[in-house]
This record gives sequence, structure tokens and C-alpha cells, in this order.
Amino acid sequence: MSRRGVLMPTMLDVAKRAGVSLSTVSYALNGTRPISQETRQRIFTAMEELGYRPHVLARGLASKRSRILALLFPIPERGLGVTELEFVSGATDAAMEQGYNLVLWSSVISDAEGLRHLMQQGLVDGVIMMEVHLHDERIELLRASELPFVLIGRTDNSQGISYVDVDFAQACSDTVRYLYELGHTQIAFLNQSQTEFNTGYGPVIRAEASFQQAVARHQIAGYIRRCAATPAAGHAALSSLLDECPDITAMVAMNERAIPGVLQAVGEQGWKVPEHFSLVSIVSSERVADMSVPPLTTMTSPSAEIGRLSVLQLIQQLDTKELEPPQMVIPCHLDVRGSSAPPPHERLAKSRTVS
Repeated sequence: MSRRGVLMPTMLDVAKRAGVSLSTVSYALNGTRPISQETRQRIFTAMEELGYRPHVLARGLASKRSRILALLFPIPERGLGVTELEFVSGATDAAMEQGYNLVLWSSVISDAEGLRHLMQQGLVDGVIMMEVHLHDERIELLRASELPFVLIGRTDNSQGISYVDVDFAQACSDTVRYLYELGHTQIAFLNQSQTEFNTGYGPVIRAEASFQQAVARHQIAGYIRRCAATPAAGHAALSSLLDECPDITAMVAMNERAIPGVLQAVGEQGWKVPEHFSLVSIVSSERVADMSVPPLTTMTSPSAEIGRLSVLQLIQQLDTKELEPPQMVIPCHLDVRGSSAPPPHERLAKSRTVS
């Protein structure tokens, strides 16, 4: 009976709807015995159809686990965009499929007291940590706590740590090669902010280093700008670049929220994308690409898949206590849309004549 006198569905109702025994529903929720993925899915489908919500703490008493995982995702200065939220949705879906709940912890944990607060009363079985820096103090806090954890990202030295990461270096290298093969020899890289770079945020450092290596390998000119994740910052970054280097014909952007400003700056030159200027967004989502005009060519991020894999790694760690932690670096894939094309030789000829 609910608070308002409406009958609430029970585990027995779920068992009847799914066509299984009551004990099988209990196994699916508590993880005390293995069941097939098909049966598990049928049970969770029945729960969703009936609106059944298991009592988390009661389940924890039976299994000696809370079946709650924490996703440590301190909100970065750039905020949360579509691509970041895909990590969260992928992790949430995977946790639900495995009979766990996921709690998003957006506060910054920078000391032992913050971690103790997270672990209070043992309500969290394990932790997934995001926004990883090359030298990240949170790692030692988690190790000292003996709380199982997995990183989305990786440090400079991740020995003995489970992680899943985007291959930022390969994404940047492959994008430069793609533009070079189109004929571009003057390419800019729009990175995230100077603050992110100074604090050693892993993706920012790895992508920029990869860009520098790629343009050197192809013996072409490369130009770097770091800017805040705003349209105004993107506009200012490209405008200043074109003032200094009017022959730039393409940009690799790892700062998707600055892209509207980049497109505005291109338009103010009297140019069109991609006829006069090519733009490729790296580690971005399909939804972001499709919201742009024209649709963006992207190195599409496997964000949801990485969120899913991080949850599976953590549950595997909880179940088996493996000595060798899994470590995975997942590539992006190139999706060519409407923002990239060969360089406009007529524009280059005009700019050199003017200069």
C-alpha cells in the first residue's frame, strides 16, 4: 500500500509478469546467484512495466552490498554538455541492467573528509572517477580508503588501476591526417582553456601534444589556441588566428561549446563552411554534430560505451577481486559530414595577393 492508499507492485507481481520464480527475481536484484542475461532483462522489463522499485537498503541487507555505485564527476569550469552527459547515461543504463543504482557525485573531493562523507555508513560499494588529471590527488585518497574504484580517464602512472579512456591522442592524429590528405597544410587546433591545461587535465595535454607531433610528421604548419568553453571565446580565438595567419584553411576543435563562435567568425570573413574553411570537432557526439549548420564532421566520442564499460569493470572488481585490473583505451571514429572539404585555393591566392 502506498502513502495514498494505492496498491504498489510487489516482487511477486514482477515474478508473475516475467514468468519466473520469486527467488529468481531476488537473485536478479541481489546478485547472489548468476542468472542468464535474457532472464535478467525480462525481469527488469517487468519491473519497468509495473513501476516496481526495489528497496535498496533491504536488498543490501541480503547481499551485504548496497548495490549503489558513485560516479565522481566534479562539474568542470566548462560545465556539462551533451558529450559529457553521454558518459553519465551510459553508466546509468549499465548499472541498472546489472541491478545497481548510480549516484552522481558532483562535489569536488579534495581531502579525506570528503571521501569519508561519501563512504558514510557504507552506502556505496564502489566509485567511478571522472575528470582525471595527469597527477590526481584523489587516486591516493581512494587507494587509502580501500574502496573499489575505476577511472574514466588515466593518470601519467596508472599502474595497478582499472580505467577506461578515450584515445585523445589517436583522435587528434587521425584528424590531422584526414585534413592533410584533403590537401590542408595550414591547420589550427582549438583546445580547451588555459586553466585546464595548467592543472594537467589529461585530455587537454594529450590531444595538444598529439597535434604538435602530427603536423610535424606531415611537415605542415600548425597553430594552437586555448580558450574557454563559450561561443565568445571561440569567436575571439579564430579571429585572432586569422589576423596572424590568414592562410589557415582548417581547424581541429576539441572545444565543442566554442564552435558556434568559430562559425560566426568564419561568416564575418565572408566565407562559408566548408567551401572556404573546414572544421572538424574531435571527441564530440553525433547529437552535437547534427545541431550545427552545416552538420559537423567529427571524431565521434564513444562516450556512452565508455560509461558502460566503466560500470562493468567496477562490478567485475567487486565480484572477482582480480589482481590484474583491466585497462582500456577506446578509439573515436571519423564521421564525415558537411563541415570539411579540400582547401579553397582561390581564397588562398586572394589572401596572399592582399598581404
